[in-house]
Amino acid sequence: MISVRHATPADIPAMEALIARSGIALSAGFYTPAQAQAVTRYVFGVDTQLVADQTYFVIEKDGQLAACGGWSKRSTLFGADRTKKGADPLLDPATEPARIRAFFVDPSAARQGLGRMLLQHCADAAAAGGFHTLELAATMPGVPLYQACGFEIVEPIEISLPGEVRVPLAKMRKSIRAA
Repeated sequence: MISVRHATPADIPAMEALIARSGIALSAGFYTPAQAQAVTRYVFGVDTQLVADQTYFVIEKDGQLAACGGWSKRSTLFGADRTKKGADPLLDPATEPARIRAFFVDPSAARQGLGRMLLQHCADAAAAGGFHTLELAATMPGVPLYQACGFEIVEPIEISLPGEVRVPLAKMRKSIRAA
């Protein structure tokens, strides 16, 4: 049985563990081991503002946490609590895109449609919130999923992390319509 629900503060330790497993295992073939380690350590993780805003979700499969991810009505494009600096203002749904944020699937549940299911859930919620466009910063392992779901790359991004590690990302965008 598969269910989607709002993430709660009590889920954070399990989500952080899933994110770490996913960040390393699913980066193979897309990033070097050094890139996967650095992005997982310094960038990936839970943004607790999304949990507080009730725009972050978990998917449970047979009672076990299998995926997490969300959307945001705030300006931060990516990163966990430790990467945020300053205020995270609300976006104007009439003129700015909602953000798709922090999508991670447990390696044991990869490529079973959970990411696509979660993405549709978030797109529907953002559309219900008045947004017309979605935007995200995709890791290279995420690009194929997002392209399969109608996102287009609008700009390459490269981030510099400690240890002189450079990690490529892709800024992607998709138009959505309210149901």
